[in-house]
Amino acid sequence: MDFDWLDAPFELKTVNPREIEESFEDPFCLRLLPDTDKQNAENRYFHLGKSIGNRHIWSLFWTDGKKYRIIFAREMTPEEINFYERKNSEYL
Repeated sequence: MDFDWLDAPFELKTVNPREIEESFEDPFCLRLLPDTDKQNAENRYFHLGKSIGNRHIWSLFWTDGKKYRIIFAREMTPEEINFYERKNSEYL
């Protein structure tokens, strides 16, 4: 995966780029397409995954199939962690 970190539109101090990239490599990550009316080339996706340090990361991103552009990232809320864990337990 190739990430575009130039001029990131959010502060990279709370969640660093390495942790975000690690969360995308999580084999149990969830990627969701928001329910929108318009379909275009720049659809935005939600991503929930864990870093190697076991930190739960929530991201909003778009991709052109080659590069990933992170629009926003933060730690998951307790409700999001619950959703992530519940969805993963459904697959096991």
